[in-house]
Amino acid sequence: MQQGRKPRTAREKYGEELRLRRAAAGLTQEELADRVVCSPTLISHWESGRRLPKPDDARRIDRTVGADGFFERWLEDLESKYADHFAAVAELEQQATLIQQFALSLVPGVLQTDDYARAVFRAYSPNHTAEELDEAVVIRTKRRRVLDGPGQPVVWTLLDEAVLRRRVGGPQVMAEQLRRIAELAEAGRLRLHVLPYGVGAHALLQSYLTLMSFEDSAPVAYVEAFLTGHLMDDPALVAASQTAYALALSDALSQQESLALVRAAAEEHAHGQQ
Repeated sequence: MQQGRKPRTAREKYGEELRLRRAAAGLTQEELADRVVCSPTLISHWESGRRLPKPDDARRIDRTVGADGFFERWLEDLESKYADHFAAVAELEQQATLIQQFALSLVPGVLQTDDYARAVFRAYSPNHTAEELDEAVVIRTKRRRVLDGPGQPVVWTLLDEAVLRRRVGGPQVMAEQLRRIAELAEAGRLRLHVLPYGVGAHALLQSYLTLMSFEDSAPVAYVEAFLTGHLMDDPALVAASQTAYALALSDALSQQESLALVRAAAEEHAHGQQ
């Protein structure tokens, strides 16, 4: 390995093998996409190691390039600890150059403190064991690595005011969570904006949304609901999502006003004023 070169991940090796097998079969990304029944953008994400195909996709790849089940079998060793609908998103956010997220009712997972995450999991999984709860919290809070170091992505966070007011985990947990968000914004690690109640209806009122951009691949958009999520790479859908984000952002408070509101809400929680 060349000195100073970052070791390849297992997913990157998977993607490189896919690229080599595709080229050996004399296929372009567009031609492989036609046969696998997906978009060329998705093929690009697979070959870069940013995403993994689903088992059905891997089977079609094997048939198309004559790999005799190779990609389907290897896929089993790369299974994610995240829910199926979120596994690809968790990988992509570690590789993005820009993340723009909007949250309607809960603090985005990448920003959650341990205690806040624990309260969220406890609320919708009442029959959990202590070990299961601990594991879920560790898996979620590992995503905070995306905020570490200067080489990580630029992160924009747009919050509906409801996120600040909903007391998740009790007053002290909520106060510490909001203080953490404010500290990240003040440190320049996070660009923070809040959509106040006074705005009324706004362009993202119906959905949680994350936009991600990359250095050498097309952008994607992700929307999420209860126990499900949808990752979009169709250019028209991504463009529509980007427009909705821009419209909502135009209704938000400035960064300084948003910081002041988050700090004030933290103190209100801490003193039991909400």
